[in-house]
Amino acid sequence: MHRSLVTIDLAAIRHNVRALLGLLDGSELWAVVKADGYGHGAVDVGRTALEAGASALCVATPGEGLELRRALPRARIVVLGDTGSADLAVVREARLELSVSTAQVPEGVPVHLKLDTGMGRWGLSEVAATGSGVVGLMSHFASADTDPEFTESQLSRFLAATASHTHLPRHIANSAGTLRHPASRLDAVRCGIAVYGISPFGTDPSADDLRPALRWESSVSLVKTLAPGESTGYGCRYVATEHTRVGIVPVGYADGFRRDMTGTEVIVAGERAAVVGTVSMDAVSVLLPAAAGLGDMVTLVGDGVLIEDHARASGTIPYEIACGIVSRATRSEREAVDE
Repeated sequence: MHRSLVTIDLAAIRHNVRALLGLLDGSELWAVVKADGYGHGAVDVGRTALEAGASALCVATPGEGLELRRALPRARIVVLGDTGSADLAVVREARLELSVSTAQVPEGVPVHLKLDTGMGRWGLSEVAATGSGVVGLMSHFASADTDPEFTESQLSRFLAATASHTHLPRHIANSAGTLRHPASRLDAVRCGIAVYGISPFGTDPSADDLRPALRWESSVSLVKTLAPGESTGYGCRYVATEHTRVGIVPVGYADGFRRDMTGTEVIVAGERAAVVGTVSMDAVSVLLPAAAGLGDMVTLVGDGVLIEDHARASGTIPYEIACGIVSRATRSEREAVDE
C-alpha cells in the first residue's frame, strides 16, 4: 500500500506551455525536463510539452537525453550540461545536441556555443569560429528572478557578442527571463520551472497564468491527544499548552517533505492545518482541525497549498522542493479537461 500519492496533471503542463507560447511572438519554446522533469516525470512532461507546441526538450546530461530518446524517438533534445569526450559516440548515436563551452567543437554533433555573460560557470568569453556543426548560440541568466539591471547587462553582452552571427538561433532566457524580460526571448527560450506551473519568483503562479501540475496527498494514520506539557516528535520541539489533537501523517524527509518544513501548512479534511514538531524521516505531525480524524485525506501540495509556500517556510527555492518529491510516492497521471 502506498503511503502517499503524487499526481501529475498533464493538462496543466499543456496549459502552461500554451500560456508561455502566447508570450513569444513566434520564438520557440524549449521545455527543460532535466532532473526527471523537476520531479514531475521527464518522459510524460516532455511528450505533453511537445504536443502542446514546444519545439525541443532540454536536459542536463547525455544519460537524461538517452532516456528521452528511447521514449521520444523524433524529439529534438538538447543537452545543457558539460559533456565529456567519452560520451560523444553515444551522443551521436542518440542524435542529441550539445552545449559546448570551448573552442573545440566535436565533429558529427550539432552544438550550441555557450557564452559566459555573467553566470560565472561554463562558457566562452567570445564566439569562436562557427562551423557547420554549430546550430545555435546561447548563454544563461544568473538572476533574472531578482536583479533586472544585471539581467539586462547580461543580455546586452550576449547581443553584442553575437551581433555578427544572427544567422544562428540565439537563446538566453529561462523562465524568469521569459516572463519579465521580453527583449530576451530572441529566437528561443528555455523554460523549466514555469512549465510545471511553479513561479520562478516564489510567488503565486496564477499571477502569470500558470497552473501547478503536481498534487501530493497522504492521510491521517494516527490521532493523538496531547495533554498540557506533552510533546510530539523528536527533540520535544512542540509541547502542547492545552489538550491538543495531532494527526500523524506517514510521510517525511525521505519522501521529500523536508525536515525544515516544520511550520508550513497542509490541508486536512478541507481545512488548513499547521505542521508541528520535528519532521521525521517517515512521519510528520499536524494540528488537526476539529472535524478531522483518522483516515482523513491530507493534501501536502494542491488545493491552494503551493510548493512556493513550502519553499518560503523552509528558506529555500521552489525548485528544490519540487525536485525533492521523488522518494517513495506512487505516481499516477490525471488528465483534467482543457478550458
